[in-house]
Order: sequence, then C-alpha cells, then structure tokens
Amino acid sequence: MQSKLRSRASVGQLMIVGFDGTEMSSPMAELLTRIQPAGVILFGRNIVNAQQTHQLLKECQACVEKPIFSCVDLEGGRVDRFRSVMGPAPSAADVFGSGEAKLFCRHGEIIGKICCALGFNMDFAPVLDLAFEASRAVMSSRAFSTDPKDVVRYARGFLRGLKSAGVIGCGKHFPGLGEGDLDSHHDLPVIKKPLAKLWKEDLVPYRTMKRELPMVLINHANYPAVTRDKLPASLSKKWITEVLRRRIGYRGLIVSDDLEMGGVLKAAPIEQATVDFVRAGGDLCLICHHQEYVERAFEKLARTAERDLKFRRRVLDSVKRVEAFKRKSPELRRRAPAPSPEKISRLATQLWEFSEQVRLQKLVVASSGAAR
Repeated sequence: MQSKLRSRASVGQLMIVGFDGTEMSSPMAELLTRIQPAGVILFGRNIVNAQQTHQLLKECQACVEKPIFSCVDLEGGRVDRFRSVMGPAPSAADVFGSGEAKLFCRHGEIIGKICCALGFNMDFAPVLDLAFEASRAVMSSRAFSTDPKDVVRYARGFLRGLKSAGVIGCGKHFPGLGEGDLDSHHDLPVIKKPLAKLWKEDLVPYRTMKRELPMVLINHANYPAVTRDKLPASLSKKWITEVLRRRIGYRGLIVSDDLEMGGVLKAAPIEQATVDFVRAGGDLCLICHHQEYVERAFEKLARTAERDLKFRRRVLDSVKRVEAFKRKSPELRRRAPAPSPEKISRLATQLWEFSEQVRLQKLVVASSGAAR
C-alpha cells in the first residue's frame, strides 16, 4: 500500500484548485506540475474572453498528466461567470417560474454548450436547496421552491441538458442551506432542524436523485441537532459517511464547497480542514483562491497519508474513486477546438433568445394566474 502512494501526486487527485490571473504564470505552472491536481476551477477574475479562457484551460491541462476536471460555478442569475463574455443567463428561479419543463432542460443545455465551447467539462450546478423564508436573503434566485419535488423536476431537466452538451453536473449544497440565514462564504450558518425533518424535506432531492448526481457538493453549515457538535457538514463524518454514503446510498463523487470560505476556516485552518474533509469521507477538496493555501493543504494531505495508515487507506479509497470516475467520463476525453468568434456570437444569440423565451413564458404564467 505504501508503494501506491510513493508518488505524492496521487494525493493531488483529491484536489480541485483555483488561482488568480488570466494567463498561466510560471509559479502556477510549477504548482500544477508538482501537485498534479484532479482539476482546476475558473472564476470571473480568470475570464477575459472565450479564446483566452480556452487557452488558459488548455495550458492547465498541459501541466497535468491525467485528464482534469475543468470546472466553473455557473448557475445563471447571481452566479454567472460568463456574463461579460456571453451576456446574462437567467437564474434557476426565472426558468422554474416559466412552468415549462422543456425549458429546464434547455437551461442546462445552453449553459453546457457555452461551457463546452470555452473548454469546461464540469459545472457546479444545479442548486438543490429549498427556498425557505430563512434563507431568502442569502439564496435569493438561486433557490425557487419549498417543495422538494419541484427541485427534483428542475434539477433532472437541467442535468439532462448539461449532459447532452458534454458537461458534468453537481448537486449542491448537501445537506441543504434552505434554513440557513447566514452566508457561509463569511460565517458558519447554524441550522437547528432535526434529521427527521431534514430527511423529509431538504434531503429528498439527494435521496431521489442519488443515482443521477455525478457529484454532490457538501456545504459549510452546522446542524447541531444531528451531529451534536459545532462542525460544518463539510468536516462531518456523520453527514458525509453515515448519512450520504450509507443511509442514502450515494456512490458518486463527494466534493467540498470552497475550503477557503469563512464558514469552514472558523472551524479549522485550511490544511486541517482539508485533511478533516477527506477523513470524514470526502473525495475532492475544492480550494479556489490562494496558491499558499493550495500548497499548505497538499503538504498536509501528503504528510498525514505518509504517517497515518488509516488515513492513507481513506486517501487511496478516494483516489481510486476519482480515477474510476474519470475513466468512465467521456466529457474528460473531449478536446474541443478553440471557439471561433462566430461560434461565440451564435451561442450568445441562443442564450439571449432563451432568456427572452423564459421572460415571455413567465409573463404568460403571471397573466393566467391573475385571470384566475
């Protein structure tokens, strides 16, 4: 077993990393080459135009021997990394408000086509959180219904659309932020809901779609009635291993929300949070900003695996799961050519036309409701 971890780069297969800049720098190229991460994630700060984005992702892949997850966090509405390049995409709430199931799929399809054209193969969407009153100020249009059946209907369509475009989706934010009144980017939300109620409400999308979600992203909220501690779900073996893996029976990849967020860093420093997430049963550690944090997390993972046999087994289990997932995913083997200006223009037009279709359909729904 020790020989299988002789290459520290095996540990890198448990990391998806972000960085600053719109071009590949020498320090970043050195880091990617050294740690061999499972993937990279880009944000608005990395994106100037379609061709530059495609080239940057191509250069990231050139540093890593195995196919990478080239990730973006793109839901539409408030969470839209391509707005300056493609124009605005409608939110999940807008699309759901159209009442047209075919538009749920089209939402995923048009977002997926744009992702694919720019070189991405992974989108951290859709959101599966329920739109309870407590989280309205935080979630806004990212969540749209208190009925989990509505969430499942939209998410299934959106995921079908993504998949048809050659992009992998991810359900988030397990076990649910619908009752959270704080933003986990800055604070640790405390959700006092008991497991029995969560099971019947917030967890229904994960239970129903456990065989349809390629990945599940774990949030940084605390559930004291469930875990009897002050830890975020992202560091909780109770949530990740006992509930998601064993009780729900989920077999896909489990990824953390960004481990640089305040909701988790208030519980543990970045390197310890990374180890604790993997120890709790997680597969992919998402670290989205600082190179120093990436390096600290990688070193801590590698050193802990070298000296702790139980943790080494846990690491190897996730490495095998990630590698098996990659082998079975045609999305990672696709090498789309750099997009032409004409293709980007066509996609931008399609996005605008879709947005107009959603807007007009919402007006129809509103007028029919008023007539009744």
